[in-house]
Amino acid sequence: MLLANAALFQLGWFACVFSPEHPWLLLVPLLVLGLHIGWQSSWAAEGKLLLGSLLIGVTLDSALLHLGVFDFGKPRMLVPLWLALLWPLLASTLRHSLAWTAQPWWRASLLGATSAPLSYYAGAQLAGVALPYGTATTLLTLALIWAAVFPMLHGLAHSNHPRP
Repeated sequence: MLLANAALFQLGWFACVFSPEHPWLLLVPLLVLGLHIGWQSSWAAEGKLLLGSLLIGVTLDSALLHLGVFDFGKPRMLVPLWLALLWPLLASTLRHSLAWTAQPWWRASLLGATSAPLSYYAGAQLAGVALPYGTATTLLTLALIWAAVFPMLHGLAHSNHPRP
């Protein structure tokens, strides 16, 4: 089940980053999230995690957008749907295939600081998102942010839900 969770996350990630050119691909992460919720014994708790992560993510990434970290090619108030959907996709792994990263806290921090900037960079390259501050400054900024964000997301995931 953990491998299926990781594979579905990756499928959803690729569909999201390729969706600016092929909008129909947004159906894939929606299907992945629907399957994920359907497989859960506590679908209400998992749904709260996915929704909470979506709200946190849209707020954070929209703030970065307004600070000029991302340029989607046209003025916008919020990040595009494809980027927003990456947040509940990530949240779908927190109690499952990425649960091992929750403890100790520094493991989540280290993984967030290293993998999230690389994920943003790859997504920006594939989706045609400009990084106006340059690659190095953007990746360093994202590393510092995600060193705190990933442990916080694990805290949200495990606050009212025991670890497996």
